[in-house]
Amino acid sequence: MPAPAEGARRRSAGGPSRRQFLLGGAVAGVGAAAAVGIDAALRMRDDAPASAGDPGADPGQPVAFYGAHQAGIATEPQAHAAFVALDLRDGVGKEELARLMWLLSDDAARLTQGAAALADSEPELAVHPARLTVTFGFGQGFVARAGARGPDWLAPLPSFGVDRLRAELSDGDLLLQIASDDPLTVAHASRMLLKDARSFASVRWIQQGFRRARGTVRPGTTQRNLFGQIDGTVNPVPGTDDFDEVVWSDDGWLDGGTGLVVRRIRMNLDKWDELDRPGREASVGRTLSNGAPLTGSDEFDEPDFTATSSIGFPVIPTFSHMRRARGDGRERIFRRAYNYDEGAAGDEISDAGLIFASYQADVARQFIPIQRRLDEIDLLNEWTTPIGSAVFAIPPGCQEGGFIGETILTKTGAST
Repeated sequence: MPAPAEGARRRSAGGPSRRQFLLGGAVAGVGAAAAVGIDAALRMRDDAPASAGDPGADPGQPVAFYGAHQAGIATEPQAHAAFVALDLRDGVGKEELARLMWLLSDDAARLTQGAAALADSEPELAVHPARLTVTFGFGQGFVARAGARGPDWLAPLPSFGVDRLRAELSDGDLLLQIASDDPLTVAHASRMLLKDARSFASVRWIQQGFRRARGTVRPGTTQRNLFGQIDGTVNPVPGTDDFDEVVWSDDGWLDGGTGLVVRRIRMNLDKWDELDRPGREASVGRTLSNGAPLTGSDEFDEPDFTATSSIGFPVIPTFSHMRRARGDGRERIFRRAYNYDEGAAGDEISDAGLIFASYQADVARQFIPIQRRLDEIDLLNEWTTPIGSAVFAIPPGCQEGGFIGETILTKTGAST
């Protein structure tokens, strides 16, 4: 594939432009009038982005789409997210996948900057990106259709005893992770991307999640899950060498990308209500008030697993979630989870839980050993049940003029 600059020169020298290439697929069936009307609609809109001086307005700066890594991983987590898994249609091969990823990358590049996607019939909804990011992940089926070889870990996770997995919440060929501080932006971006993808793929599952609204707590504050627990204290810090080592792969076409595990974990809040506060804290090994380990006073204090009570019992229970997850500290992951709540169901007050999103360079070496320890015994298993599971390879980012997935779709013999 030519370098982006060379490709741009070729396009300007008389060949079809990238816009023409994309517009041909995106506008099919929509009608020329709708496409031509986009620019006029954008000029006529009266809901321009709020300025930094507006009282109470803090939309956040748009997050760059282009770069060495895809956005939406090291990005400070947004308040809302949709994880959308797609199944590729029959007959979609490498050539069609390249076209699909050109289309989706162009959509994402525009929408994340507050511009309408091509053939966007509601361009006004794109005006406020609110730190929108779109992150693409490839499943085992996508890599096979691309005629490439994926990492050994790109496969369904091993079977765990705690799992009660549902097919309609698991697996998938292509993942769209769409996140923003505005749920309307997430909904609009999801629809625009799915409109361009529907000729190539069908929706397998959609999982929508939330965190605290932007401005509720200071940036960098560890989120709380619906059990009221501070969730994800031990996380590498983006922008550090430690983060780079834990998250980014340097392997083949995945160089600059990462591995993603998405687990939908149902939390039995009604049963959790029956547990007293000391029992809740013992189950995870941390205080509920500020997330400090039971042997400390601050969230980020190092836990003392050797400490015992006056009668000789471990202060941090041997089978607490924190102790089992920590192990000897060698296996580490980066968590970027979201809560979900589907509302009341029958006699239960809520159907809620966690969309657990874990990023790591090597799923087999980093994530699976942790999950095996938790599967063997973890006090928190009494109130949590994994009901969905999927693994994706997140390819590296791209430069302007390129598209996500070009390392696997345009290079001969791409492999890891």
